[in-house]
Amino acid sequence: MSGPKVLVAGVGNIFLGDDGFGVETVRRLAAHPVPDGVEVVDVGVRGVDLAYRLLDGYRTAVLVDATCRGGAPGTVYLIEAAAEPLEAPLLDGHRMGPDAVLGLLATLAAGTGGEPPGRVLVVGCEPASLEEGIGLSAPVAAAVEEAVQVVLRVVDEAAQPEKETTPC
Repeated sequence: MSGPKVLVAGVGNIFLGDDGFGVETVRRLAAHPVPDGVEVVDVGVRGVDLAYRLLDGYRTAVLVDATCRGGAPGTVYLIEAAAEPLEAPLLDGHRMGPDAVLGLLATLAAGTGGEPPGRVLVVGCEPASLEEGIGLSAPVAAAVEEAVQVVLRVVDEAAQPEKETTPC
């Protein structure tokens, strides 16, 4: 692939409080230089767009999103995601979160000939509230800069050239 090797995608709905975490994190990430080969995008709630972007041959994809894992609000997680097929894949542009997108990758790749990323990571943050309203809660807003730093570390590592191996 001659284009970007790493996709960083901010995911979430800014009208549902802390669900806007991913969107705000990639907005702030725009103020930082990223290595060549890294593409940073705000996909918001456009799950179908994200699904097809993930088939563009990226080596690594980093999804940034609010992630409920039972920790204290504002806890930042780095999660290795697994793309496992869903039992009944549904293409619903209004309710297609990252889990559904990842679950559909194999099916979409088979249908389009696209190539999913070799590795998918999620930089997530435990939300305090996903109720209607614009703006992040205090603990989640405070975690955005930490998440930016985690993403920068991940993309620095992922953007490194692949090491060539020579047979003995």
